[in-house]
Amino acid sequence: MRKNDLGRLLGCAALVLLPVMMATSAVAQAPNPVPPPQIPPTLVPAHVVNLMTADGAAALGAQWKTMEAKIVEGPALQGAMPGYKTSYDIAPHAGEANFDDSSWPTIDAKGLGDRRGGGKVSFLWYRTSLTIPAKIGDFDTAGAKVVLTAYVDDYAEVWLNGQMPRRAGLTSPATIQGFNIPNRVVLADSVKAGDKFQIAIFGINGPISVAPPNFVFFRQASVEFYK
Repeated sequence: MRKNDLGRLLGCAALVLLPVMMATSAVAQAPNPVPPPQIPPTLVPAHVVNLMTADGAAALGAQWKTMEAKIVEGPALQGAMPGYKTSYDIAPHAGEANFDDSSWPTIDAKGLGDRRGGGKVSFLWYRTSLTIPAKIGDFDTAGAKVVLTAYVDDYAEVWLNGQMPRRAGLTSPATIQGFNIPNRVVLADSVKAGDKFQIAIFGINGPISVAPPNFVFFRQASVEFYK
C-alpha cells in the first residue's frame, strides 16, 4: 500500500515539474530576449542636451541619418486562415544591431524638425549613435542616469542597441507610446565617459486608419541626465 502511495506521489510530482522544466528550457533557448522597459525618472533633470541643435548634437557626437521605410508584400504565414494569401512587412529593418546605414543621407540636428515622407501612411527611420563625454560644459556626467526623450509627430518606436524594450499587456513607460506622446527611454542607470548608445527611431504618420494629409517629423529629441 505504501509503495503504491509513493508511486502515485512521485508521478504527481513529475507532472507538476514537467511544465516548469519545459518553460525553463524554452526561455533558455529563446534568442535575444527582449528587455523590459525601465520607468524613467519624473524629477527635474540635472542637465538636458537638446539633440535638435548643432551644439547639443555635437556634445554627444550625434550624427543623424534618415531613410524612408517601405511596405513590402510577402506570402501569408504558415497557419493563416484560408483566403489570406499575403503578409506585409516593412523594409529596411533598421533597428537591428550592426545595421549598415553608411549609404543613408545625413541630416543636421535642425533637420529633425523637417517634414519628411510623402504624407498619408508613411514611415521614416532615424538613426544616430551617442557617446557620453566626461563633461558637458560644467556638468560632470559620471554616474548619472541618462534618459532619451523622443517625441515624433505622430508616433514612434525607439530601438536601443539593437533591441526595442517593451512589455506586452501594459502601457509601456518607455519605448512604445501612443498618438503624439513623447517616448522616454532609459539609456543607462549610471554612465561613464566613453559609453556609447546606438539609437534607431521608427517614426510613423498617424492615425494610420485615417491616412492623414501630413508628414513625419520630430517635435523633441533630447537627452536628460539625472543625479
